[in-house]
Amino acid sequence: MSFENWAAFAAASTVLLIIPGPTILLVVSYALGQGWRTALPMAVGVALGDFTAMTLSMLGIGALLAASATVFTILKLIGACYLIYLGIKLFRAGGALKAEPRTDAVSAAKMMAHAWLVTALNPKSITFFVAFLPQFLNREADFWPQMLIFETTFLALAFANAFGYALIAARARNVVRNPKAIRIFNRTGGTLLVGAGIATVAMRSGN
Repeated sequence: MSFENWAAFAAASTVLLIIPGPTILLVVSYALGQGWRTALPMAVGVALGDFTAMTLSMLGIGALLAASATVFTILKLIGACYLIYLGIKLFRAGGALKAEPRTDAVSAAKMMAHAWLVTALNPKSITFFVAFLPQFLNREADFWPQMLIFETTFLALAFANAFGYALIAARARNVVRNPKAIRIFNRTGGTLLVGAGIATVAMRSGN
């Protein structure tokens, strides 16, 4: 794997993680209601949930890699179209971040488990990984080292992102409730998703 390919994956993952979704809404809800103490258990739970969803997705992709180059190419094109769809949907999402403070007293273990369940059991997570990861995989290279590097990178970024959101929500609540800020996140992320999808389609067409 080239450094450029890893850097592109890390950059794309960072942008995608920053975009608010169901997991981030849960993190923000706990942080708004219970403060900074939620940051660590929620971040650990999110990372474990992403590990679960990403591992299942990578194993499925690995089977397709071994089965057929044509099938893998088709998967990449379908994934690219899915990214374009997600980008358009995100761009049109507006600036609402509906996160109500959770004031019910729960232990750190329960918060972590809640974050894991929401992240891992969301069908969209696995669908997203199946669409996203093939854009960076090299079919000619060994699959398992790529899986290890991509998972380690994504999980570290996911942990840092959830931890950061929790701290911001606990200390600077107006930021996460600012429609203008959320609108900028959504439109920037949506534009980048569409661009990534179009670039993949163009690259495959050029081949």
